[in-house]
Formats: sequence, C-alpha cells, structure tokens
Amino acid sequence: MECAAAASFGIAQPLIYVMTCVMAEVPSTRILPPGSTAPEFELTDAHGQTHTLDDVRGPCGLLVMFVCNHCPFVVHLADELAVFARELDERGIGVVAINSNDIVRYPADAPDKMIEFADAHGWVFPYLLDADQSTAHAYAAACTPDFYLFDGALKLTYCGQFDSSRPRNAQPITGADLREAVRALLAGDPPPEPQRPSTGCSIKWRPGNEPGK
Repeated sequence: MECAAAASFGIAQPLIYVMTCVMAEVPSTRILPPGSTAPEFELTDAHGQTHTLDDVRGPCGLLVMFVCNHCPFVVHLADELAVFARELDERGIGVVAINSNDIVRYPADAPDKMIEFADAHGWVFPYLLDADQSTAHAYAAACTPDFYLFDGALKLTYCGQFDSSRPRNAQPITGADLREAVRALLAGDPPPEPQRPSTGCSIKWRPGNEPGK
C-alpha cells in the first residue's frame, strides 16, 4: 500500500465535553526516545484472542494508545478516538489500545467492562489487556491516555498529546497535535516539535510493580 501524503488530513469537527469532578493529572514520561523501535508484545483482547505487534501494525505505521475504561481523560476522548482510528485505517496506519491497569483493585477496567466500553464508543480496533503490565513497562507508559505513533518501519515518530483539550478546560477536541504528527509521517516530513506530553490518570500499577521497583 502506498502511504499517501496527507495534505487533506483534516481537523475533525470540534467536540466539547465538560467535567466538574476533581481528578489527579499525570504527564507521560516520554522516556522512549524518538526513533526507538516499537517494543514487541503478545496480548489478548477481552474475548481471549491473541494479538501481536505485527498483527496490529499497518503498512504505513501504528498508533499505540495506553487507555482504560474508568479514567475521565480517556472517556473525554473516547468517541473522537473512534473517528480518528477509522481515518488512520484508511491511510494505512494501524491502531491498538492497551489497558495496563490493575483490574483486581480497579474492577471497572476488567475485560467484560472493556467490551462494554469499546462497544459504547464505537472502537473497532483491538483493545488489549496487559495483565502483567510488562508492555506498559516496555513503552515507559505512565498515564491514560498515552500515545505512541510509529512509522512504517515501527520507529517512534511522536509521543505526545492528542490535543490540548482536557475534561475540565472545555477546549474543543480536535486531535490537532496527533493529526499533525500523522500528516508529517505520511508526507515524509520531520516529526513536529515541540511534542507536548499527554496527561491523564496514572496507570494503576499492581502493588510492587511500579516503575523502578
């Protein structure tokens, strides 16, 4: 498949979501260096089907998203992520979502709830469970959502926010930052700078499995 330059890769219609609850906001670590090869994984979805890195990649690239069901920052973007994923699929970029949360302490993120969440928001891309959290460690993921965009050779080109919208700032959801990263990837341009980190809920680590332990 030819990876077409995305001159017409447009900004989606703005969506606005307002949430008044108080929530902690954790930034992405952005530890995985630009140009890094995507770490391999072999994870199952909530139906028990196994997916590998090669299974989910597209001919022109791959977007890896660390998410969960209960985080307000993910809920805030969930519908627009479904739209965005369909656009990426049309351009040869695969999409995969990974839930690395401790489902014992956070049962709202359990596999049956993953199915419900994906169905409710129109997610047709693989939504995988990282039960031992090894994939989150491999990617140095820290928050939900956390976005990693890889090119057709699975080299990291972008690790940053979807856009500047957050549940409590009422800015419209456009996906401007990640859309520009995709445009640059498909056009063969340098990755955009600066890459502003994604922020959201912390990944819910199993006791004793926190990074650095």
